[in-house]
This record gives sequence, C-alpha cells and structure tokens, in this order.
Amino acid sequence: MKTVGTTATNYRTRIFRGPASLGVVAWNDLVRRSSAGALPAFLRFEFLDALQRAGCVGPQSGWEPEFLMLETPISGGAALCAAMPLYRKFHSWGEYVFDWAWADAYRRHGLDYYPKLVGAIPFTPVAGPRLLAVDEAARAALAEAALAHARQAEVSSLHVLYPCERDRDALRDRGLMIRENVQFHWHNHGFADFEAFLSSLTQPKRKKIRAERRKVRDGGVTFERLHGESITQAHWAFFSHCYASTYAAHGATPYLAREFFVRIGESMPENLIMVCARRAGRPIAASLLVRDADRLYGRYWGTVEPQPMLHFETAYYQAIEIAIELGLAVIEGGAQGEHKMARGFVPEPTCSAHWLAEPAFADAVERFLERETEMVAHYADELRERTPFRRAR
Repeated sequence: MKTVGTTATNYRTRIFRGPASLGVVAWNDLVRRSSAGALPAFLRFEFLDALQRAGCVGPQSGWEPEFLMLETPISGGAALCAAMPLYRKFHSWGEYVFDWAWADAYRRHGLDYYPKLVGAIPFTPVAGPRLLAVDEAARAALAEAALAHARQAEVSSLHVLYPCERDRDALRDRGLMIRENVQFHWHNHGFADFEAFLSSLTQPKRKKIRAERRKVRDGGVTFERLHGESITQAHWAFFSHCYASTYAAHGATPYLAREFFVRIGESMPENLIMVCARRAGRPIAASLLVRDADRLYGRYWGTVEPQPMLHFETAYYQAIEIAIELGLAVIEGGAQGEHKMARGFVPEPTCSAHWLAEPAFADAVERFLERETEMVAHYADELRERTPFRRAR
C-alpha cells in the first residue's frame, strides 16, 4: 500500500492491492456505511477476496487490483473514510460493458487502449455502490481521487461499471461521460405462488412457459434446492464441472475457478442457493444463485447432458419460485437477454461512467454516446410496449 497524494486538505489517498490490505471487518463496515446498513453480496470482503485468492483476478488474469482508499488523519493514526474497488485492465473481457470498438479505434490510430482502469466488481454486471464512503464529502473526494489517479497512472482511460445512481451523479459531476444501457429484471408483485405469477402474464406467455416446464418434466428431470451450508464439497465439484463444461461447449474459457466457488461457499453461505437438476438419480445440471436481503441474482449455470428448456427451468423458473417462497422483491438475471422478457422479466436502466485521456477520442466517444443514449431510450420504450404482462382494463 502506498500514498499517492491528497485530494483535499483533510484526505490522504492510498493505493492498496485488494481488500485483504484492509481486512474483513474494516472493509465490510465501510460497505455497510456506504449502503445504508446493508451488505451487498458482491461487495463483501469475502467475495472480492475469494476472486483474488483463487487467481480469478490478479496479474495472470489481466485484472490487477489497484484499489483506492481515502484516510483522514486522527490522533495516533488515520481513519478510513472511503475506498473503491479498482483494477488495472489489459483487456476488456468480463466487464459486460462493451468497449471493443473504442479499443480498436485506438489501435487503428497507433495508440494503446490498454492498460485502462476499471472500477467494477469483476465478472458481475450488477449495479451497486462503487464509491464506498462514510459521507457525501468523502464520496466526492473519492471520485476526484479516482480521476486524479487515472490522469497520472499511465492508462488510456477510467471506466466505472454499474454504479448506483448516487455514485453516477458524483462521477458525472467530475466530468465522466455516462453510458446508458438496459438489463432485464423480474419483479415480485406479492405473488402467492408460481401460478399467481403466471396469471399476471398474457395468455401466449403463460402457454409458452407451461410448455417449456412440461418438456423438462417429461424428460424425467427433478430438482433439488440447496441453501448455504447444505451445499457440500461434492455439490461444488459437480457444479464447477458443469460450469466449466458449458463454457467449453461454446469454445470459451471460464472466468471463475472451482477454488473461488468453494471459498465463497465456506465464507458467505448465507448468500448462496444452488439448484441441482437430476435425471434417474444422477445429476445433469446446476445453477448457482446469489441472494441479498431483498434480491436474487441468477449468476452461474452449467450442464453436462442435453435437455430441451433445461436452462430456462434451472436458471429462471426455479429462481422465480425461490424468490416467491423467500419473499424476495427482484431477480436480476445478468447482462443482455431480451429473451428474458418472455419469462416475465422487464427492462431496467443501467449505466456506466467513462473518462478518456486522449482529448480527440474523448470528443468522439462523447458524440457517440449522445447518439447511443437516444437509441437506448427508443429501444427501452419499444421493449416496454412488448410487455409480457396483461394490461389493466
């Protein structure tokens, strides 16, 4: 950890190499103070530290932790008042906010786009706090510190992905450009059960979902739901095999290692639910859901045996039943996926914030974002017109 400067009279800025430099108590306490007392699963020390200890982030993965911390001097030491998960990136994989065209434009003009700085939860397109701070003054100072660090860090740009509204505003006030996008979320309108949810949909959508679920049942598939500590090492081994096999089937390398899943299974079991699919007693697929106090996140899934509609059942319909049973308000199903609308998910706005050091490219990206923002707004309006729900009479 090193001091890199000051942002204002009362703040000292430091760089540290991940949450372990602060420790579980200090990090999680700051997250709670920045999140109105909540502890969002993906911001937990246990989640971020597991990514690093399992090698999913680090020099070998192209995600080098370069976290920022703000301190204020106190008698006998310093008090932590703000921090930011920040990574020096050497590629654009695992971000879900696509800037490949920007990188290509830099390359065609003989400029280096990488490394860049990314403020994000790796491999996790979930909105939430990115400027963790004890108060608004510290939040503003942290935004300024991030921009100042980017200016002197020999990087092309700074990108803050999926910030909450409060952080978005703080970043925009300091000159970062805002990029709009859309995700698809499911909302629990007090449904008593899955049939109550179906009754809220239009007749064609109800028919489609019932047909998809029937195909899975007719295929002899049954499901087991495992909460937290009931997930055994054997379950983790099978799930990790499914996860890696599904990536391999698409010619891709998985982002996350088995060790990562085992670590979060041991350190934050209360946030985890696994759905296992079986046929004739043998496991054939699994999905891992992450939960907060009021949300369920469909994150990871895989299969080792083909079965029509198994992905929709394992990753979506089982999640909806779980959310209803637990009284959770929202399911976030990840990035992209217009097909989710047919399963009762609706479009929700997301955003990211961007700063580019090269003035000519910053101007070009700003003009591009103005056009893109208008297109995203039209796209969202069109999606809302195609709502899967029955319209009130």
